[in-house]
Amino acid sequence: MKHVFHLMTAALLLLASGTQAQTAREFTLNLTQDGKAQMVCFLPQTPNGKAIMGIPGGGYSMLSNTHEGTLAHEWLNKQGIAYFVVNYRLPNGDRSIPMSDVEKGIRIVRDSAQTWGINPDKVGIMGFSAGGHLASVISTHSPKEVRPNFSILFYPVISMDENVSHKWSCKNFLGEEGQKDAALVHDFSTQNAVKKGETPPAIIIMSTDDNLVPPVTNGLEYYKAMKEAGNECAMMIYPNGGHGYGFGPWFKYHDEMLATLGKWLNAR
Repeated sequence: MKHVFHLMTAALLLLASGTQAQTAREFTLNLTQDGKAQMVCFLPQTPNGKAIMGIPGGGYSMLSNTHEGTLAHEWLNKQGIAYFVVNYRLPNGDRSIPMSDVEKGIRIVRDSAQTWGINPDKVGIMGFSAGGHLASVISTHSPKEVRPNFSILFYPVISMDENVSHKWSCKNFLGEEGQKDAALVHDFSTQNAVKKGETPPAIIIMSTDDNLVPPVTNGLEYYKAMKEAGNECAMMIYPNGGHGYGFGPWFKYHDEMLATLGKWLNAR
């Protein structure tokens, strides 16, 4: 019995070491002096020059930064991709707050590119739900020096019209007064801000039965805008899965999704 126990222990240690071996370094940087915004950094053992900024969801009222954040690091590091989860401050109606946190994170990654084995022209962004909206905002509104080179949008909030989108994401991002400003709602419904040759290539991942963030009036609208602008864009819509699965293995199409996403990333 003792012999079996030692074999099991050895196997678990081997499995753990194999898992951890994909990540060379893990550390956290403060993005604000008070530490209210942070960036959790995962550098791969064998970097391929690419980096991804992870933007968790949570309706702009909280951060779902495990399954929509740090959980992705092992798979990405295995691909040789450096990964940075931005734990941004919540807007509470001031959209500039989370935007500035993500932009600062991208600036740090590009400034540190040589040290971290990153090509500054291969820095992407990956956002989930409300984080998908924020990722699309950075992709469409931010200046070139902090604009990502590609975007991965998981079941993204795209529209800021609460009648066709996630009501609380809209309210929390724009604020009560902002929601009354038709021009502001239009501008930050990011399908309206896509620019030909400027908005980075994107892949959109959604499920047909998402009842929280309607795919047809959100992710599909971004896809249409990208295609009409002549920009590269791909879209995966799975039969079911609902909303909020992120990198969780409980998502029925998890393996298929990663296989397709991996091929798409290889082409960046």
